[in-house]
Amino acid sequence: MLSSMSGQFLETFPEAQMSLQRFGQEEAQRFKWIQSEREGRDLGDQAIKLWVLRHWNGFLRQRWIEHLQGKTCWIELQKEDFGLLQRRFRTSPLINPILDRLKVLKENLDIILWAQDVFPRSEMQEVLDILEELDVNSCRIRCEFDPRKELAGGSKQLAELLRESGLPEASPRS
Repeated sequence: MLSSMSGQFLETFPEAQMSLQRFGQEEAQRFKWIQSEREGRDLGDQAIKLWVLRHWNGFLRQRWIEHLQGKTCWIELQKEDFGLLQRRFRTSPLINPILDRLKVLKENLDIILWAQDVFPRSEMQEVLDILEELDVNSCRIRCEFDPRKELAGGSKQLAELLRESGLPEASPRS
């Protein structure tokens, strides 16, 4: 019933649906403004690139959890996952501790290892069922406004930006 209600809600109020790309770009622009103010000059695309490198994955993970909780429907995420936590795991005592770890960018293996130390063996199947249903790996969305796309392969500019940010050098994900 809740599933059909949330579907009807979204059809009635399409403005309740938001774009990850647009909202992420707005966040990146705020970051650019703050960093530029600190530096006393316009940092341009370099600040946007830095936001993508430092914050996109965390931003995306938080928005994904909002989507699962039924708080905000993000159009780039699977419509059927909107409000999934309320439909499937409302009574599970395990969902909140698992979500707490997902919020800080822990992955499935991290959560499984943690759960093995914390929960009795009898609850491990529920942990695995929750992780399978949530499917954290399905929420890997490329940042479409990423200025790094303009920098091909092993660009010196990208390598310099990565060194400055303190992040390891790696090729951008596709």
